[in-house]
Amino acid sequence: MARIAGVDLPPQKRLWIGLTAIYGIGQQRARVLAEKARVDATKKVKDLTEEEVTRLRAAIEAEGGVEGDLRREIQMNVRRLIEIQCYRGLRHRRNLPVRGQRTHTNARTRKGPRKGAVAAKKKIMARK
Repeated sequence: MARIAGVDLPPQKRLWIGLTAIYGIGQQRARVLAEKARVDATKKVKDLTEEEVTRLRAAIEAEGGVEGDLRREIQMNVRRLIEIQCYRGLRHRRNLPVRGQRTHTNARTRKGPRKGAVAAKKKIMARK
């Protein structure tokens, strides 16, 4: 089983799809990395030799910006925005959409389930 950047790659998938299991690697970057490491991108992950896995690891480390390091960098960027109290930082702090989307309707993913006024009214009516 191939383990790269602390992630077990799915053995039954092709290399260029399997590499997308690593945070920070999409399909295009996976193909470029496979080409750089001189490995066939259409080869199944379980069919990779140890030498090919080593070359892939080296190519990914040379590029940088995957898994924990990338997550930490993004988290630090958000924390900086919150700290300097810019508009985007305030939106992050309040758990609202950051990129200018409307919130009067929609935005339920970010805002969470509705806090229904009707449900509260029913509870009050039930008590009486």
